[in-house]
Amino acid sequence: MFFVRRSVSCFSYFYLSINFRIQRRCLVNVKLKWVKDRFLDNVVSGSLHLKATCTLVSILGTHSDSCLPIHILAKHRGQLDLPYDLKLATFIRRYPNIFQELYVPDSRGTPVPWYKLTPEALNVYNQEMHLIYEECYVDILQRLQKLLMLTKERLLPLQTIEQLRWDLGLPYDYENTLVAKNPESFSFIKLPDERVGLKLLVWNDSIAVSHLEHRNLKQEEKNGALAFPVSFTRGFGLKRKCMEWLHEWQKLPYTSPYVDASHLDSRTDTSEKRVVGVFHELLHLTINKKTERKNVSNLRAPLAMPQKFTKVFERHPEIFYISQKGGLHTVVLREAYDRDHLVEKHPLADIRETYASMMKEGFLDRSRGLYKKERRPILVDESVKSPFGRRRNGDGFESDSGIDGNLISEYESDEG
Repeated sequence: MFFVRRSVSCFSYFYLSINFRIQRRCLVNVKLKWVKDRFLDNVVSGSLHLKATCTLVSILGTHSDSCLPIHILAKHRGQLDLPYDLKLATFIRRYPNIFQELYVPDSRGTPVPWYKLTPEALNVYNQEMHLIYEECYVDILQRLQKLLMLTKERLLPLQTIEQLRWDLGLPYDYENTLVAKNPESFSFIKLPDERVGLKLLVWNDSIAVSHLEHRNLKQEEKNGALAFPVSFTRGFGLKRKCMEWLHEWQKLPYTSPYVDASHLDSRTDTSEKRVVGVFHELLHLTINKKTERKNVSNLRAPLAMPQKFTKVFERHPEIFYISQKGGLHTVVLREAYDRDHLVEKHPLADIRETYASMMKEGFLDRSRGLYKKERRPILVDESVKSPFGRRRNGDGFESDSGIDGNLISEYESDEG
């Protein structure tokens, strides 16, 4: 009996030893320093508040007459990620070539600010909708499918998808368009915490291929190892020990983010390479190959990630760059950029560059005082009048609009 137990014990030890050697028993304690990359910082700083502008354009664009009062727009403030001390009306007035300001008397005759898209902005918005629902429809639909396929249950709360919606290129009302029009692929699920989730009903093998795998289809793999493209900021000064570790780490087996990885020990370098692969793929699903770090911080359970999984962004600055512009932590995929230009540009990226250019132009023209002498009309058409009746303090829009009785002087006082 003793001999049998010892034999089993020896066999188990031998199996575990082999398994741990394959996975590299523990994470190597190598810490690479963060070095500022001014080109990628320019990418991030150049798109600050772009999401807020595009979201407001979509909200107005989806409305029947592309015109809404400030207190309705203020209800969507949580989706804009604007600084808490920045009034929504102040932000909108920065870009008069995108948003046209009108005043509609309420039931008491008090002028209330309404906003509509300028003809130029409406034209860009229509181009964007054509891309989303015509030219790029299949591509954008697959981005949503692949996002859900990355999760272990093919399921995510709508709040989590909303955080990534703009980055993925999903339309503002994707629930009523992409999802509702594909009932064979998606279903809304009530989660145990009473939230609503979106579940993918059908697994699609044809798209369950990561960007890294697709790029290496014609290359021979050695022991399933695929290497990530890496680059370093000038002046990085990588030490020899770190270079040797990185060289060996790249030789480890690559686990597709679309396959079950529950067999991997989370304490190993091989498991870390799988985590890097998941976020490498996730960033490739985004339009501009970047997202705010907070947008993925709550994905640990859905993606079956280990504790402190976002540390891979810091441990692998040769793959990911963390920009701190705008007081945010934005993760950028290095390989996607040549200096500050996207290597492979999605059609929606061109649309966003157009919006960004309009924002810069409108802000500069406004700063030069080109809009000071323009008087905004007071709409008196009953069909346009606010249907919301009397509004008092506490309704949310008066404090946001900053109305003080002298409309023109208030507008000009915000020019600085």
